[in-house]
Amino acid sequence: MEITQTNQNFGIGSTPSPQETNPSATISSDFETFLLMLTAQLEHQDPMNPVENSDYAVQLATFSQVEQQVLTNELLGDLAQQLNLSGMAQLAGWVGMEARSSAPVLFDGAAVTLFPEPATSAEEAVLVVRDAGGNVVERLPIAVSDEPLSWAGVDQFGQQRDAGLYSFTLESYARDELIATSDVEAYAQITEAQNQAGETILILQGGVELPANAVTALRDPA
Repeated sequence: MEITQTNQNFGIGSTPSPQETNPSATISSDFETFLLMLTAQLEHQDPMNPVENSDYAVQLATFSQVEQQVLTNELLGDLAQQLNLSGMAQLAGWVGMEARSSAPVLFDGAAVTLFPEPATSAEEAVLVVRDAGGNVVERLPIAVSDEPLSWAGVDQFGQQRDAGLYSFTLESYARDELIATSDVEAYAQITEAQNQAGETILILQGGVELPANAVTALRDPA
């Protein structure tokens, strides 16, 4: 298990390309150029119509504002990088734990614990199981309860289903009419955490990618 980081756009830890420049060095160079231009302007101004002192003050003030804006942007960029690194460091502790979500779960022969939530007014409930291709492989009537249940992964002939990813939804019925369909959550182990374009993505067993904010609970592996 590992924690990695995918560098995209302004990803942290990327190696500067030859085209990237140091903002501080650029400001220093630009300021020297500005002084040369200002000196040349003084030397070649029309003696009969000299530039007002206030005009020079405006030019200096404008350059100072630009300089401060560039430095501010540089500091904000550094702060953002530090915050991203801090967030990734915290997520390092998640690797190896089990995350509860409605993402597909890897079935490898062991029973999967599910957490259905029937509609409040439901009179009947049906668990719908789909394979990695989205095909319905099982429709199982269950008790109208939010108590955890165990899915054994066995077909109607008592044969174990193929190993792979399975997803679960719950259909709630009242008076023989479908009144609600909801995702069913389960636990899956976290094997990796990545930073993709500034968003933290967890990689679950089976290669499932899950945004960190989609996790509803965490627990240590049984």
